[in-house]
Amino acid sequence: MIRLMAVVLSILVSLTPASAQQSVSGLLKGLADRDDLRSLKTVIVARDGVTIAEQGYRGYTPAGSTNIKSASKSIISALVGIAFDKGLLEGPQQKIAPLLKEDLPSPADPRINDITIGNLLSMQAGLGRMSGPNYGRWVSSRNWVRFALAQPFDDEPGGRMLYSTASTHLLSAILTKVGGKPTLALAHEWLGPLQGFRIGAWERDPQGIYLGGNQMAMSARSLLAFGELYRNRGRTADGRQIVPLDWIDLSWQPHTTSYFSGDTYGYGWFARQIGGEDVHFAWGYGGQMLYIIPSLKLTVVMTSEEGGPSARNGYRDALHGILTDIIRAVKTG
Repeated sequence: MIRLMAVVLSILVSLTPASAQQSVSGLLKGLADRDDLRSLKTVIVARDGVTIAEQGYRGYTPAGSTNIKSASKSIISALVGIAFDKGLLEGPQQKIAPLLKEDLPSPADPRINDITIGNLLSMQAGLGRMSGPNYGRWVSSRNWVRFALAQPFDDEPGGRMLYSTASTHLLSAILTKVGGKPTLALAHEWLGPLQGFRIGAWERDPQGIYLGGNQMAMSARSLLAFGELYRNRGRTADGRQIVPLDWIDLSWQPHTTSYFSGDTYGYGWFARQIGGEDVHFAWGYGGQMLYIIPSLKLTVVMTSEEGGPSARNGYRDALHGILTDIIRAVKTG
């Protein structure tokens, strides 16, 4: 069996020309000298399931644990899709109020009865944002679910995108309720068959609910394994379907557009064209990136120090630029 796997890997590696592998490897090594990338920790590039280059910087390694920040929202989305497939939830149009009735405000704005699971996934709940300047007072509250549901509406449910970690935390609370287990236990059970995938430390709220969409520790290699699952249309390397195929399509379908970046947004995934290719990506604060380029069978992970923003200072654009160079190297190799 081991010999057979080695032969298969050899065949797969041969699909990416040696010149392209060398070019990508050289590209990653050269990033260490760039002053604008001092926050960069690791980069991994895989093609058709085989890692063709990986690099750590300033003592960091792809096997080391890192806080993937809001890139974890894509993992929450996967768990919701699995919950639909298992019949624990009805679908994106299911209303959340009956599921969270114990934490609804009283009196409540009647619009709270219109919020759907799909609205939470696409950041279109309409409730005031609990990210950015409001994040601190939210996580300082005694009950994060109740506090989020009590926020005034800034738009109608299904309206414009209001990016809020509270939305994915409400999904974590819903998963905990319908799954009968903490979200971390569900992740271990449902995504456990995925080789190389592991979630380490993960923050919880005062009620013990794991923070949906932030403060999740993973290695770059674990994040790559998750990305490969989506690139493979929800199937593991041995062919087991663990995320429904139609959920991959629905998650990547544009549902709204980010006011801040101009990217389209589906169910926990951003999308834009980079290097002339359609790219779906998870994006976490500070520059935690998981890119999937289906047309080239590419999955790329970049992790960074999480202490500063990535969009306002141009760092996120620099990471997109690295991906452009990787795509060019693969195409011309």
